[in-house]
Amino acid sequence: MQVNFLSDIKFICLYQVKNCCFKWAILSKKNTGSLAICTLIMKRLGGRIKRKRELLGMSLGEVARLAGISSSALSQIENAKSFPSIVTLKAVANVLHTTVGELVGENEVITRIPLVRFAEKIFVERNDTGAELYLLTHREQGKQMGTYLIVLKKGSTTEGFLKEHSGQEFCHLLSGELEFEIDDTLYKVKSGDSLYYNSAKSHKAVNTKSVTAEMLWVVTPANF
Repeated sequence: MQVNFLSDIKFICLYQVKNCCFKWAILSKKNTGSLAICTLIMKRLGGRIKRKRELLGMSLGEVARLAGISSSALSQIENAKSFPSIVTLKAVANVLHTTVGELVGENEVITRIPLVRFAEKIFVERNDTGAELYLLTHREQGKQMGTYLIVLKKGSTTEGFLKEHSGQEFCHLLSGELEFEIDDTLYKVKSGDSLYYNSAKSHKAVNTKSVTAEMLWVVTPANF
């Protein structure tokens, strides 16, 4: 199992605590309160997986196959009849383009403060070409769209960020210039220009200039 983010490590630990709690509650017949809590945890976990799967337009069988488990196993997880191992949960999270933390309810408390200062943007990851991805909103469960900032230095691309999937995307170039390709059609995008397209189409961008480019990226559904 590969762990990419510190948040994954944190919530893998949380998941393991919940898993142990559930097993302990099952063994202790008198501890009906703990059993009820852990059953609720299972229902919420299964519900999050099912909602994310349906939001992506993926069938239960497709997700199960890509995650390396049987359809019946995934069905049991979604219906709170089985608690997945951390390896299985990580595999399912990867297929659904999300994190273990999101699936176990890391960000279920919706903030009452909608404002995010630019200095408070959250670094998500840096790809192999040097491009950096930042989240421009609070981390919250159930968001219908993801809003990000992509910073591309000379020679960097959107590899690993912009992927083909069911949904739609909007890109607005804040600064710099990019070459943006959608279904083999190349667009020269300059500062202030925008693009809107279906995510199922092949799409990628590269910065061939010496000046760093910054692009606002809005995607449905949220995938980081």
